[in-house]
Amino acid sequence: MTDDLTIRSIQAAAWDNKLTKGFNTDDVALEFGLLTAEVSEAFTAWRKNLPDFGEELADIALYLVGLAEMAGIDLQAEVERKMSINQQRVYERASNGTPIRTGEAQ
Repeated sequence: MTDDLTIRSIQAAAWDNKLTKGFNTDDVALEFGLLTAEVSEAFTAWRKNLPDFGEELADIALYLVGLAEMAGIDLQAEVERKMSINQQRVYERASNGTPIRTGEAQ
């Protein structure tokens, strides 16, 4: 791997690894279950201040890009699109401090 990683290149490499190792490549429901398990493992690592917290976050990313590939989604394009949408959103704080979307930037 190089320092020039993109979501797209990570998605391709993770998919290649799935194919090479014979991991799940077609059961979307299973992949969601496995992704959920990885989120739980990361939460436990964070809560217990375990040294593998970063590795667990990486597992989440790899399952996520695998799921995107399974569904035929270019995750990089979707993240870029969603970030653009989010940048245009305007928020105000409610009295309890919660950000509430109030509109779109002009």
